[in-house]
Amino acid sequence: MIDKKRVLNEFFDLVKVPCSTHDERAIADILKAKLQALGAAAIHEDNAGEALGGNAGNIVADFAATVPGRQTIMLTAHMDCVEPCAGIKPVLQDGVIRSDGTTILGGDDKAGVEAILEGLRQMQEQHIPHGPLQVVFTISEEGGVHGSQHLDQSLLHADVGYTLDTGGHPGLMTVAAPGKNQFLIHVHGRASHAGVAPEKGHNAIIAAGQLLATAPQGRLDAETTCNAGTITGGTAANVVAGECTIRYEARSRNKEKLGQLTQRLIDHFEQGAVKTDCDVTVELLPDYDPYTMPADSPAIALARRACDACGFPVQLVESGGGSDANHFNSYGIPTLVLGVGMTDCHTTEETLLEQDLYDACELVTALIRTAGE
Repeated sequence: MIDKKRVLNEFFDLVKVPCSTHDERAIADILKAKLQALGAAAIHEDNAGEALGGNAGNIVADFAATVPGRQTIMLTAHMDCVEPCAGIKPVLQDGVIRSDGTTILGGDDKAGVEAILEGLRQMQEQHIPHGPLQVVFTISEEGGVHGSQHLDQSLLHADVGYTLDTGGHPGLMTVAAPGKNQFLIHVHGRASHAGVAPEKGHNAIIAAGQLLATAPQGRLDAETTCNAGTITGGTAANVVAGECTIRYEARSRNKEKLGQLTQRLIDHFEQGAVKTDCDVTVELLPDYDPYTMPADSPAIALARRACDACGFPVQLVESGGGSDANHFNSYGIPTLVLGVGMTDCHTTEETLLEQDLYDACELVTALIRTAGE
């Protein structure tokens, strides 16, 4: 049985540790010590942090099988949180966990981290027969899923994976998610004095507005979206803006559509330079590929059996957001995203049902046990 008191206390301890993106050192050291105590045969930390300008890498821990001939399952969660994540004071009231309202809660993704830790403890304490396991705690998931993007793939050898990092009650499984490309669109005009000689200038901000007015935007179909996220430029109100940068993104669960939309956006902005009398350059920043899990996937079948053992209804969903699972799927490890109950993530109104936390721990334990049968 899940030790509810232990789970709640440890979850509270974990969310109190500041863990901003690129500053995961403190939580990484804590988790490495816990994995060691839980019997990991090997613990590796890669160099992804160095590539990203952070102070910690991704953690990959291996647990040796007690039952030979079983598939290797991978359990993953990310260590970093969005801001504000310093000084979190978790509160439990009427079965709901939240912060005191001045910060996020950090259930995204400490709920996933805790579920994995407690599942490993149950495995150890109950002497659950199991196949080989890999546990991966990633850095820099927030803001672009860059930690797993730079993960040392040579450390991975799992057959199926489960990323505990989405809302919904345990039993929810994300079986498809979009790929995403980002764009930095640089508009180069000509600066001049706005009061003395405005006619000598070409305003890059105005040009950007004209280009945005006719650019693809919002939901294009059921699986494809794009968005203008930020626009920055200019130096002062009395200067015709000589430079402007637009940050754009495109997403689709269909890789071909994503490629077509990407080219459409590049063509739109580059060809629009002629109309605006400004120079435009587009910098393409690929983030991750889409994935779709076949209905007969072994990863889904195993997760279904684990949910059945727990009595959790199974819900298969398609997502509009990416996660570490996108990269793991591209690395050849079929990986599902599992619900752990978090709601209103990335806000100070974030909450987590106490029961969902316990159920997520039950589900991880069931996954380990089922994979070993």
